[in-house]
Amino acid sequence: MNFKVRTAGKEDCKDISRMIMELAVYEKMPDQVKISHEELERDGFCQNPFFECLVAEVPEEHKSKEGFTIVGYALYFYTYSTWKGRSVYLEDLYVMPEFRGNGIGKGLLSKVAKVGKEKQCVRLQLSVLNWNTPSRDFYAAKGAQDLTVSEGWHFIRFDGQNLDNLANDAPKN
Repeated sequence: MNFKVRTAGKEDCKDISRMIMELAVYEKMPDQVKISHEELERDGFCQNPFFECLVAEVPEEHKSKEGFTIVGYALYFYTYSTWKGRSVYLEDLYVMPEFRGNGIGKGLLSKVAKVGKEKQCVRLQLSVLNWNTPSRDFYAAKGAQDLTVSEGWHFIRFDGQNLDNLANDAPKN
């Protein structure tokens, strides 16, 4: 199938927002999505963006059943390893179900890797739910290492009241 991967623009945020919800439904967590396309526009297309995004686009003649030509996205940002240096973190990689198996996911993932390498990143990191075997297999087939088993890392999060409490404990000076 013919498709192109390109840098997302502000005008793509409604499609990205739609697909974020589709991914959340697939991951059985639709109630966790609290942002809208307005936040995506604000946070990704400002002077110092919090993330970058690529979209996969098919020609009009291959549009989805619902009429969409934007059929996938990869949202990522940069981090820093005190051991290794520059890193890119892939927050989301999603392709609409009817377009899977056409190389679109691989195209998005490879483009994120290329963008990272162009910025001298030494690694690409991401998280996958433990039950999501198709995604885990997809990444493993591309050479990804599962650090849960090999290195024993746990993914830790502070949010909501716990984040507020932690921030309130910051020194006042």
